[in-house]
Amino acid sequence: MENVVDLFGVGIANSEKLFGGVNDLSEIQQGLFIGSVAEATNSDLLKSSNITHVLTVAVALVPPYPNDFVYKVIEVVDREETDLTVYFDECFTFIDQAIQSGGGVLVHCFMGMSRSVTIVVAYLMKKHGMSFSKAMELVKSRRPQALPNSGFISQLQKFEKSIQVHGEASADKKIVS
Repeated sequence: MENVVDLFGVGIANSEKLFGGVNDLSEIQQGLFIGSVAEATNSDLLKSSNITHVLTVAVALVPPYPNDFVYKVIEVVDREETDLTVYFDECFTFIDQAIQSGGGVLVHCFMGMSRSVTIVVAYLMKKHGMSFSKAMELVKSRRPQALPNSGFISQLQKFEKSIQVHGEASADKKIVS
């Protein structure tokens, strides 16, 4: 296991959480979840949460249950210079397909803190017209460890300007879990 931890760069302190089977699944809105690799590899947890689709935003992870879930893999590393915005539209489409089919979607990276959070915050901004600050506040209220790297935060702030967010007060009421 030490080789895996070093390869993924999650550190010794987080290895127990990742590989110890801890349930750290966070429902952000009905049918939309954020988690880590631990939850993504727990078939029973995914099924009991009505998760039908899994969006992996990480490198070196092969879908563990290709016959049981619909997968989309975005192979990116968690670095400030990584541009996640180029994947936003295809991720949003995948999330919408999962929810519209009556299922749920897990968006995950290794720890469920940076890449996956960035995708979900951007989705909330686009889908519900939320500002970056409101979307981030919502995600943090349901997943306290949410912490996108500074490069991703900058991308989300630029994305907010590009979609010209308006009416965030009414948009906040749309989120139901």
